[in-house]
Amino acid sequence: MIIAVDFDGTLEQNGRPNTTLIGILKQHQARGDIVILWTCREGKRQKAAVEFLKRNGFTPNLVNRNAPGAIRMMGHDSRKIYADLYIDDKNFVR
Repeated sequence: MIIAVDFDGTLEQNGRPNTTLIGILKQHQARGDIVILWTCREGKRQKAAVEFLKRNGFTPNLVNRNAPGAIRMMGHDSRKIYADLYIDDKNFVR
């Protein structure tokens, strides 16, 4: 499974790590799932997000990049990140 997860408001909430979500994502990685940090951040802000996660015990498999298997499946490297599950603080359905 490929999981795309947002940073601001999702993995990081008010300057603190979402340790529950990080723990779940680490379990998925241990099972062989791919976790992609899917963020609008770029440059120094993106690097700061990755460092924040590393300091808090989590390293995503990829950052704003498609998994190689997804690229093969689609036949190209789309700008839109392909995932089976998207986790974001804005994806609540009412």
